[in-house]
Amino acid sequence: MIRHSLPSDQPALARVYAAAREIMRRSGNPTQWGDSRPDPARIEQDIESGAGYVLEDDGGVYGAFALLFGEDPTYAVIDGAWPNDKPYATLHRIASDGTHRGVLAEILAFCDAKTDTLRIDTHESNRIMRHLLEKAGFVPCGTIRLENGDPRLAFQKERGA
Repeated sequence: MIRHSLPSDQPALARVYAAAREIMRRSGNPTQWGDSRPDPARIEQDIESGAGYVLEDDGGVYGAFALLFGEDPTYAVIDGAWPNDKPYATLHRIASDGTHRGVLAEILAFCDAKTDTLRIDTHESNRIMRHLLEKAGFVPCGTIRLENGDPRLAFQKERGA
């Protein structure tokens, strides 16, 4: 089940994000989130704004993500090109504790019901995410820069693609 995250989910979210950082480290992507990202303030902001979601079953929370609607300022400039200028939602902070398979597919099915156009970015070293995005029909669009200037590979998917 996917639902909005709540303040009471913060311990579970901390656990899920810690597990996701360890999965990234083991797969050759130690720097995307380092030892502390996303930080607790960002997670709290996602909860308060209604952008934060959790995936849970009878065993508890096993995944998390943020879905933001409207223009993402970091996507305004791209070294490359977006396929179109349609309104879009942005998927951020996808994490799994590693106990369930198909987490991204669950998230994408949820998002598909909410928006026609979905954008996402990831670190060049995040081979797992890059593979899953391309497998899910996302089109590589170029490179965007985060607020701190770090580059990220940008992707877009249209509903039904």
